[in-house]
Amino acid sequence: MRLSRYFLPILRETPKEAEIASHRLMLRAGMIRQEAAGIYAFLPLGLRVLDKVCRIVREEQDRSDAIELLMPTIQSAELWRESGRYEAYGKEMLRIKDRHEREMLYGPTNEEMITEIFRAYVRSYKDLPLNLYHLQWKFRDEVRPRFGLMRGREFLMKDAYSFDVDLAGATHAYNRMFVAYLRTFARMGLQSIPMVAESGPIGGNLSHEFIVLADTGESEVFCHRDYLKFEVPGADVDFDDVPGLQAIVDKWTALYAATSDKHDAAAFAKLAPEQRISARGIEVGQVFYFGTKYSEPMRAVVTGHDGVERPVHMGSYGIGPTRLVAALIEVFHDEAGIKWPEAVAPFRVAILNLKQGSSETDTACEQLYATLTAAGIDTLYHDLDERPGSKFATADLIGIPWQILVGPRGLAEGKIEVKRRADGSRELMTPADALDRLGA
Repeated sequence: MRLSRYFLPILRETPKEAEIASHRLMLRAGMIRQEAAGIYAFLPLGLRVLDKVCRIVREEQDRSDAIELLMPTIQSAELWRESGRYEAYGKEMLRIKDRHEREMLYGPTNEEMITEIFRAYVRSYKDLPLNLYHLQWKFRDEVRPRFGLMRGREFLMKDAYSFDVDLAGATHAYNRMFVAYLRTFARMGLQSIPMVAESGPIGGNLSHEFIVLADTGESEVFCHRDYLKFEVPGADVDFDDVPGLQAIVDKWTALYAATSDKHDAAAFAKLAPEQRISARGIEVGQVFYFGTKYSEPMRAVVTGHDGVERPVHMGSYGIGPTRLVAALIEVFHDEAGIKWPEAVAPFRVAILNLKQGSSETDTACEQLYATLTAAGIDTLYHDLDERPGSKFATADLIGIPWQILVGPRGLAEGKIEVKRRADGSRELMTPADALDRLGA
């Protein structure tokens, strides 16, 4: 993409309303624009990151044999009355009426709707296990939306819902999602720690939040230091291996790890001082098992091996991709701007022409751009007539992992400079070596 043809509304000043790093940087980098309190438009750069986050989420859900569908944002109030949650959910639910005075709502979550879909089609244990997921926009009317995407009112959510004939099957479904989540966050460069958590309005008696440690985290968390050394399961993990998955989950839940709501100060104090971590954390995902909380009142039943009808056992598993974008910035940034991990970067490479209009630098940049683009490498060519310092600042602000600096002095020696945004390291090399380094 040529910057001269792209829409990238960079802000030079820090917006006054932005309190945390991710909010400041997303506004400054032209990733989002606030349209109302807690409601944001994703601009082209932000959408590229969100799409890459969603792609990784989808790939790991698919790997675990979850099946994608898409449910509507508007739901009938009657479904929520069946489960008993319509009145109990509170003012966070946006309640509306259509022109026929039918009571509707903008979905804050989808347990009721997925249960209604399930009961319409599934009758026998032979059709189980089943895990259905979607990525859909939600709305929760937060009393005080703040921190940009970290606590917005409208947000994108991946929610998966598992259906099993009994507790054993539901436990394996929970373990599948548990392991899939470890892999999902690791692929984005995040080190997540599963912590015992409250279920909240979703309900249920088993839940873990996946927490990323960050100085600007919204809540205090407590865990054993050894979690920082644990290796995440590889791409070859067998999601059908019941004891194997249980062993992974057992390992990741054996040590102390809890959010502030579940913190046991006495148990934490029993750890050796050097083993304790008390830090700020950001929730990037949560998994729930809630048994028959929805299937029983909504009559989502299946006939078992013995011919007897029983309510199915269910679980719910959420990841907020919009929130993840903000969390990634909170973890990966410095004073100059964002430092995207390559897997989620809007562009992998930025070409900076340090003397726009010079035949030598223009030709070199065009050749580099053509080769990188042909190799399928997402490349942003900064071809505007701006000072080098301005180009450096823009590239650092928007966080492109690799920057190729093309100037007349280096070209006179047959060299260009390659900068790695993660650590700021720079290296002079030939254009051919640079392309080889970047896999083109």
